[in-house]
Parts: sequence; C-alpha cells; structure tokens
Amino acid sequence: MILAHYNYWVVVLLMMIGLYTIMAHSNLVKKLLGLMMFQTSVFLMFISLGKIEGGTAPILTGDAVAYSNPLPHVLILTAIVVGVATTAVGLALVVRIHEAYRTIEEFEAIERDKRENQPA
Repeated sequence: MILAHYNYWVVVLLMMIGLYTIMAHSNLVKKLLGLMMFQTSVFLMFISLGKIEGGTAPILTGDAVAYSNPLPHVLILTAIVVGVATTAVGLALVVRIHEAYRTIEEFEAIERDKRENQPA
C-alpha cells in the first residue's frame, strides 16, 4: 500500500525539505532554493492527481476506456513558466539587496538598515 503511492511520499518529502529550507536559513539564495523545492513538490502533486492507472490520452475512438485528465498537466506548464519568472525576480532582488547592504543574510541586512536609518 505504501509503495503503491510512492509519488505522494516524494511530494511530502520535497515539501517538507523546501519548507525547512525556507524557515531554517537566513541566506536569501537558500530561501529561494527552498521555495523552488516547495513549488516543485506542488507541481508533482498536481501531475500525480491527473494520472489515472491504465488511463490513455483523451482521444475519442468510440471505445469505452478510461482517460487521464490533461488539465493538470496544462496548468502545471503555466505554473512552471510563472515559477521561473518568480525565481528570476527573486534572484534580481537578492542581487539588489547585496548591492545595497553587501550581504545576502536576512538578519544582517535588517540590522544594517536599522543602524543606518536610526535617528540621531
């Protein structure tokens, strides 16, 4: 039973690793990598839900057969494009933060900003 649905276990494992990476690290690049892992687990979950055991492509032939739903796969293609764009914007923000604060560590940048903007 457990091995029959191994793809769902992979989804949970990737999701937990991504969530841990986001929460445990203060490095902004590592946070982006965790976000990408979390996002990949969601993609895998949707693709797994759209597949039916023994299902074929939804081409009508007149036979009574089970069809796999193509909609999750189409939605995931769009989500992959949005994910790549989001990652690119995130990396651009990390580069800009590094230029402004000379660090990509979250708490160091916040402390440096507090020191620089402290009223006299």
